[in-house]
Amino acid sequence: MQSSMETRTLLVLENFIGGKFVPCPSHIDSYEPSTGEVYCKVPDSGEEEVEAAVAAAKEAFPGWAAHSPEQRSQILTKLADLIEAHLDEFAQAESKDQGKTLTFARTVDIPRSVYNFRFFASSVLHHTDDCSQMDHMGCLNYTVRCPVGVAGLISPWNLPLYLLTWKIAPAIAVGNTVVAKPSEMTSVTAWMMCKLMQQAGVPPGVVNVVFGTGPRAGDVLVGHPDVPLISFTGSTATARLITERSAPYCKKMSLELGGKNPAVVFADADLDRCIETTVRSSFFNQGEICLCTSRIYVERSVYSIFLEKFVAAARKWKTGVPSDTGNSNGALISKEHLEKVRGFVALAKSEGATVHCGEGVDPLDLPERNANGYFMGATVISGVPQGSRVMQEEIFGPVTCVSPFDSEDEAVAEANGVRYGLAATVWSRDVAKVHRVAARLQAGLVWTNCWLVRDLKLPFGGMKMSGVGREGGKDSYHFFTEVKTITIKH
Repeated sequence: MQSSMETRTLLVLENFIGGKFVPCPSHIDSYEPSTGEVYCKVPDSGEEEVEAAVAAAKEAFPGWAAHSPEQRSQILTKLADLIEAHLDEFAQAESKDQGKTLTFARTVDIPRSVYNFRFFASSVLHHTDDCSQMDHMGCLNYTVRCPVGVAGLISPWNLPLYLLTWKIAPAIAVGNTVVAKPSEMTSVTAWMMCKLMQQAGVPPGVVNVVFGTGPRAGDVLVGHPDVPLISFTGSTATARLITERSAPYCKKMSLELGGKNPAVVFADADLDRCIETTVRSSFFNQGEICLCTSRIYVERSVYSIFLEKFVAAARKWKTGVPSDTGNSNGALISKEHLEKVRGFVALAKSEGATVHCGEGVDPLDLPERNANGYFMGATVISGVPQGSRVMQEEIFGPVTCVSPFDSEDEAVAEANGVRYGLAATVWSRDVAKVHRVAARLQAGLVWTNCWLVRDLKLPFGGMKMSGVGREGGKDSYHFFTEVKTITIKH
């Protein structure tokens, strides 16, 4: 009797196609990470649902593209205002759905989602085109930027609404229509946003959201001949499949992939500030941010004192129930992901590394209701060989490895010695050294004496297997439009 009662109270999501919510015949269970219980049914969309969404987006495209930038800007601003007006509801839903702390959702995820719409609503009004005179040929050349068409947007589970709006906002600001597929594990806030579309003045078909898995819904979307552009944030392995499916159609692609981000700490660094920031950069959002620090290289003369202080600080980074404002971390996204992250810690131990705190060392004190949740404490490991999978592969959890180095060249070589190249941090008071090392690091973003300071006007993206392309400000404008050169003979 109890299970049937629970079934009746489950949240059941619907796809949003052509301005209407459309039920789906089959569903996927979505779990609440902090309890391990099913609390939501997400559409298991396939070819039929994606085809309907692409058709709606294609039909809406000419009318939306014909809107002036000012008209589109007003609608994006209204949508931002509506999300902000419901900020706490969105934050509660994001925390419950993803496992992150309510504090993080309130202060980072939802405010940034609002700002994404506001930023691109404004920036679309300020781009200029090029003009070139060729008087000797009697010609005037100029460029215009045109929307591409239907944009396929696939966003991940770690920052669900934050990264979905980072794609939707620039795509529709410049006149594209979109078919978005959020992660099937974190779909609730995208569904909630769809409820606000009509009130914001978004015409039917401009934003379509199809829920489901990558192998079913995602595969149809990226391989659809009427979707000329794909923006994807997620794993490098999935990006390979997307590239293969998109290749026959020569699609425009932006791929923001994994990271194995190093911090390089020199002996002359402000160690107190460095440790405070690097604990945050290692464990923020359960370490489930592509920009998190997972390898810390420390100059040998300060290595011991750094490690001692860093472990002490990591122990103060509390893990527990997401709604408790005293906790820094909540639960990891899923049981499978927790097991994967734990597997890396076990591998490090089997290779002779030392686990100083967190997994297997410090037990977590959880209420009975959360005993089956996917929690893991902030974990610091030392003595991991550079060639170990633990140092080479993205873990995407609250785990970081600390290693000593002897020279600047060694630090740079080890920091660059992975297949990823998304972000890096450098800690030193020596201005010349900071510039020199930053220039040598193979990373799309390098922070010096800070972390996660983001200006949306600047390019965002990675090198090597951390991705292809850049987004943000002018880069998003260029990606979501096609440039056309027009020559007038007079």
